[in-house]
Amino acid sequence: MINGNTELIAHIGFPTRTFKSPMIYNPWFAAKGINAVVVPMGSQPDHFPTLFQALRGLTNLRGALITMPHKVSVMDLVDELTPTARVAGACNAVLRRPDGRFLGDQFDGAGFVRGILRKGFVPQGRRALITGTGGVGSAIAASLAATGLAELALHDLRAVPTEALAARLREHHPALRVTVGSNDPAGFDLIVNATPLGMNEGDPLPFDMSRVAPGTWAGEVVMHQDITPFLAAALARGCTVQQGKDMLFEMIPAYLEFFGYGSATPEELRAVARFEAETEA
Repeated sequence: MINGNTELIAHIGFPTRTFKSPMIYNPWFAAKGINAVVVPMGSQPDHFPTLFQALRGLTNLRGALITMPHKVSVMDLVDELTPTARVAGACNAVLRRPDGRFLGDQFDGAGFVRGILRKGFVPQGRRALITGTGGVGSAIAASLAATGLAELALHDLRAVPTEALAARLREHHPALRVTVGSNDPAGFDLIVNATPLGMNEGDPLPFDMSRVAPGTWAGEVVMHQDITPFLAAALARGCTVQQGKDMLFEMIPAYLEFFGYGSATPEELRAVARFEAETEA
């Protein structure tokens, strides 16, 4: 029930048809009697700064979930950033403080890492490769760097932001070997697709899967479907996989705490989530 006391969490990105969070948060709020609602808001990049600043005028706004393509640009629009967001170079959650100031934080990487750790991945001394160094890829890199990996390789067609991420990683994690350039998955223990590849039919695979060894871990961020073409190819190679939705369910407990709504386990969230097979929204 939405009424005059309902608190709003804006879910901002584009396109909204890919959004999954409202179908997890809102059933959870209803089950727990929390008078809050997550509202999808579609905004293309040119209009995002104006929309975001307009949110400051909403007195019943608790905060915002920020998704593609705004996770990097929003960093210049908030009043304060957590250290995690600064290292990642991206922000995916904004809290409206009581004084009206906006605090930005980052949970993509934490959700991804919590997921693979719960599944049994042991990162110490191992090698990981991430393709895609935008908002979500940078966040995953920042969180993986703190797990004890021996090497973290980055790949993206955009050289400047990728080198900037590598520099931040080297500064904060001097013991970690950070490389930039190739997306050849041969020899890596963990490969991560942090690009939009897989959202649209006919997209190419993010890696040459013939070069992936059996036993490699494969992580996905695309939530368009549970088993994307990349994960299907990884399973065919004998890989252990993590779905995009796994990352989402792992990060939402941290989001709930950030917004002041308590916490939950991924299992509790899955029990109330209402995904519809025939829709993407």
